[in-house]
Amino acid sequence: MLHQSEPHFRQPLLRTPFHERMRAFSQIDSFIPWSGYSTVDVFTTMEQEYFAIRNGASVYDLTPMVKYRIAGTDATRYLDRLVTRSIGKMPTGRVAYVVWCDDDGKLIDDGTVFRFAPTEYRLCTAEHQLDWLLDSSVGFDVHVEEVTAGTAALALQGPCSCWVLRALGLQGVEALAPFGFRSFTLGSMSLMVSRTGFTGDLGYELWVEPAHAERLWDALMAAGRVRAIRPIGSRALNIARLEAGFLLPNVDFVSSARTLRSGTARSPFELGLEWLIDFGKGHFTGRRALLREKQRGPLRRLAGLDVAGNKPAQNALLYADGKGRRQIGSVTSATWSPTCKRNIALAMLDTPNFETGHQVWAEIYINRELVWERRMVPARVVERPFFAPQRRRLTPPADF
Repeated sequence: MLHQSEPHFRQPLLRTPFHERMRAFSQIDSFIPWSGYSTVDVFTTMEQEYFAIRNGASVYDLTPMVKYRIAGTDATRYLDRLVTRSIGKMPTGRVAYVVWCDDDGKLIDDGTVFRFAPTEYRLCTAEHQLDWLLDSSVGFDVHVEEVTAGTAALALQGPCSCWVLRALGLQGVEALAPFGFRSFTLGSMSLMVSRTGFTGDLGYELWVEPAHAERLWDALMAAGRVRAIRPIGSRALNIARLEAGFLLPNVDFVSSARTLRSGTARSPFELGLEWLIDFGKGHFTGRRALLREKQRGPLRRLAGLDVAGNKPAQNALLYADGKGRRQIGSVTSATWSPTCKRNIALAMLDTPNFETGHQVWAEIYINRELVWERRMVPARVVERPFFAPQRRRLTPPADF
């Protein structure tokens, strides 16, 4: 018998407007769930897809990204109360990375805010947050609604991404600065392009009505053929975002609304996101708690690590010495970086062990002929990001 809190059936995964095109490219039929949709983990091989991000042009289906329309007379006041960053200073036609917290100053989620007009915005998140957004809207003249199904989206990333867009016919796209967006007309299709992404490389995100999704996909593939454009899955994207030092929800942090154990929720200070906090803009949710934390300093902090050897230290426990006598943290994300040629990781470390240059020890396990060996491997705290090519900020981008 099912527990009373369990559903009697599992809701089938939705298909994005690009699903049939992605299935045609998929050679191993590796699909995974994301926010109620079916999306690709790997198309062919992770290595080929990763190098498309760093050396050519890559396409990733962003449609499952949860999208909210926020509009009304108080839209700006509402967002300034919701997020830690100042939205009132943000001009129309720009995008901003934001986080929002609970009353204890612990992170609920992160996302991007697009400002379409003085009283209209779009908020994009990886997780569903409608309940919190609606609760936070009480007392404001603002309308909040989820519009995920009404917009299809693709991430076009890599050093050749601008070239592909120009070949597609988007004249003037090279003048688009990082975190800017503008609309284009492609035949009878209206297309919004933002210079944003999750790879830390030159890249764009394309937003279109679902009815035009397959047409956009086909046009991109045709325009980028001579630059070896390739669709990519989540596994390759995860390596690129880690090289860029970007955080992944439910991996590098868990929303404070979903944590099960005390002490596992994280603040912006602990995640290295204090640059997103504007204490001078007035009150916002979590401000008092964050002010107290700023005064005393964080007790732990997310740091970048260079780990010795080539064995990724995923989920490794971290110690103050090579004998494993005092645990001081744990790894949240880890990978071998093909571009940096380094074994890199993100890790939550207790103070003062997160200072740059500090040495810690990672406990990893190696499988040798079905026998697991425990090893203590040295690791050094380093600055993030691990990879930050100049092309990601050049306007106009360099030709490739």
